[in-house]
Order: sequence, then structure tokens, then C-alpha cells
Amino acid sequence: MKLLSTKATCNSHGQDSSYFLGWEEYEKNPYDDVHNPKGIIQMGLAENQLSFDLLESWLAKNPDASGFKQGGKSIFRELALFQDYHGLPSFKQALVDFMAEIRGNRVSFDPNHIVLTAGSTSANETLMFCLAEKGEAFLLPTPYYPGFDRDLKWRTGVEIVPIQCNSSNNFQITEQALQQAYKDAQERNLKVKGVMITNPSNPLGTTMSRSELNLLVDFIEENKDMHLISDEIYSGTVFSSPNFISVMEILKERNDLQDFKHGDNICERVHVVYSLSKDLGLPGFRVGALYSENDEVVAAATKMSSFGLISSQTQYLLSSMLGDKKFTKNYLAENLKRLKKRHGKLVSGLQKAGINCLESNAALFCWVDMRHLLHSNTFEAEMELWKKIVYQVGLNISPGSSCHCNEPGWFRVCFANMSEETLKQAMKRLKAFVVESTGNVNGVTSRSTIQKTKSVLTKWVFRLSSRDHRDHQEER
Repeated sequence: MKLLSTKATCNSHGQDSSYFLGWEEYEKNPYDDVHNPKGIIQMGLAENQLSFDLLESWLAKNPDASGFKQGGKSIFRELALFQDYHGLPSFKQALVDFMAEIRGNRVSFDPNHIVLTAGSTSANETLMFCLAEKGEAFLLPTPYYPGFDRDLKWRTGVEIVPIQCNSSNNFQITEQALQQAYKDAQERNLKVKGVMITNPSNPLGTTMSRSELNLLVDFIEENKDMHLISDEIYSGTVFSSPNFISVMEILKERNDLQDFKHGDNICERVHVVYSLSKDLGLPGFRVGALYSENDEVVAAATKMSSFGLISSQTQYLLSSMLGDKKFTKNYLAENLKRLKKRHGKLVSGLQKAGINCLESNAALFCWVDMRHLLHSNTFEAEMELWKKIVYQVGLNISPGSSCHCNEPGWFRVCFANMSEETLKQAMKRLKAFVVESTGNVNGVTSRSTIQKTKSVLTKWVFRLSSRDHRDHQEER
């Protein structure tokens, strides 16, 4: 007799992906420069820890906000009592103003069209529930964030069909790849309900071009039963050119030019996801949102948001912080300077180790090219290299296969969740590994060349069971 439901016992959560397994190994043996200097350094977690001092300084200067006071008087009782799941109006206004500020105020957002959720995970899943039935599909360009296999599919039953992008054009979306993905879905008898993108991209760390965004808007304009979701949670992390272009800017430009076909209100089929986890470095606060000009989507999503609300205390604190325009202006500018500097440190360290990465301008990670370190151009070789890097080198990075990349040998490496000294230690370890594995760095043979031998991997039973490779094969 079965005690638990199918949902509770199914294996479709994605927790056995190498993306999550690397985290588990880090948690068993976390690096500490004093207490565990030989531990695993976490480079698989996209957290922004570079500007906490700015947040802490603001809190110290604004004790009323963190002490739940207004005009020196406690409002603890008001915040502690039941709050409507529409959210605090003051916070919704502060949030949309912050979103507009990040976009250079080239577009504005109506607070009546934003739905608050417990993080972007909840926002993305809510949109899936609103826009698609079980067994219907969304097209996603590869490589994509591994967590989407969980966020978009697990509870909703929605399918993901990959738009296969490759390194020949820096993984940009082409019309041919988009149409091929649509054809692949049709051959699988899947009804396509739309396209979902991350802009800036996770895991590429790049911003989407104007031509790519127009291509996607054209696609859903031609297919009137489709939607476009733009996950823009890294929009405030664009530290160098080209500048970030939100899909909302594309819609505004085309509306101004009256570029849409008569009677087609395409704006109601474009939705934006946002969060304060990356731009403000507050993943633990669980603050997310979805924005839509579609009244029915907003109404339905608001009802669903009751399953994952943001606490009133959090909303009150952040409404005060984001409402301080002097602070937000300074924070955004200084945070970008720090991200750019840290990004440069990673790129430089990788180059010294003889490793290149995709040229990027945003986010908290780089898309790193280790194809030359593979013993063969296969995903099995990629997994073997990943295991060596986790266990022998002591770095947790995310293999490209976990991101559904169709080329073996790419890895996502994070740089903003550690100190500069820890990053230096990570690059030192990686350089030593490359020298030992290949005998040269930057094309120069090392005097201490060690002949390449097959290493005996740590005896560890992986629960991966080649899942990432099998998923990739099924998608091709």
C-alpha cells in the first residue's frame, strides 16, 4: 500500500543533478582559511556578498526601519497582525521605482500590476501555473539555470523544450534555433505556450541584444497563443557595456512606433520576473515579484501568492531602504564597481591558469571554457573533469551539462560569494591542477611537467547515474 503521493515520491525535482550534488559535497567539507584550509571552496553559488557593508551602514543609520518604528513610535503590532496578500502599497511602489531606476527610468512599472512572491522561484512557478497546462511546453535557450528543471516543471507538469544555442556565436539565440525548437516541440506533440529567457543570462553572464529580444517579440506576435517571460533578476548587475535592455523597453519602443499589428495587445503576453536576491544580495529575505500588464494574470497570480508571501516586517524594512533614493543611487553605482573589479580578478586568474571564458558583462559568474582539459569531446569526459575539480582541486563549480549546454567542457564559476583572498586561493589551486594535468599554462611548458596519467578518483558513489548526460541525449 502506497503511503505517499506520486508527487512526493517522483524523481523529477532535479535534486540529483550535478549542480545540486556539488553543493552537497561542499556542505560536507566547506573551506575555511583557518579551520579547514583544504576544504572545498564554494564557486557554485550565485550570491552577491560584495556590498553587505553598504546595507549594514544604511541599517545603522536608520534604526527605525529595522526596529519597526515610524516617527519614533513602534508599529510592531500593525506589522505582526494579518496582512492582505496584495502586499504593502508602500513596498510595491518602492520596488517598482527601484526596478525603473535600474533601467535608467527608460520604462516605468505600475504597482497595481506587480505581484509579490517569496523569491523568483515562486514567481516563475506561479507564471507557469497561470499560463500553461500540464503537458504543455515553454521554449528555453540553452544553456539555462539548472534550477528551472525544478521551478518550472516539478509541480506544474509543464515541459521545457531547449532552444539549442552554441559557442559559434557566443550562445546567442538565432531564428533558425528558435524555429527548430518549435518544430521539435511539435514533433513531440507538445503545445508551445511561450518562450522564457533570463536577461542577463544565467549561466552566461551576458545581456541579450536588441536583435534577440526583437526576434522573440516577433515570434510571439506571430503566434498569438504564446507568452514571453523575461527573468530579469540580474538586471542591476550589468557592470560593463553593452548596457542592459529590458524586454519592457522593446515593447515601449515598438508601441511608440506603432510597430505592432492592429488590435494585438502583445503587452498582455509579456511578463517580467524580478527579485532582490541578486541585485541587493538578499536571497534569505525571499523577495520576488512578477510583473504583467495582463489583468487576468495579475488577479490569478495574486490569489496564488497566498502560498508564498513576503512577511510584512520584510516589506516594511525594504520599503524604507528602497525609498531612500540617495542610498539606492549610491548602492547601485558602488555595487557595479565592485562586481566589475571582482569579475576582472576571476578572468585574470583563469587566464593565468591557461583558461578562457566567454566575454561577459553582467551577473555574478563567468561561463568558463575548459574544453581543452577534456580527454575526449564527450559529456562523460566533462563529468570526469568535474569530479576531479570537486574532489582533487577542492572547487565546487557547475558543469555545463547541468545547464543543458549542448557542448561538453563549459562550466559556470561564481565570483561574488567569497572574499578576494578565497578567490586567489581558488585560482592558485586551479592553476596547479592545469599544470599537473597538461604540463603547460598559456602555451608554455612547465619545467615541472608531470606526464599526464589517469587519476584514480575518490571512491564515492555518485547518485548522478549519468542523469545530466541522459537528459541531454533525450533533448537532442
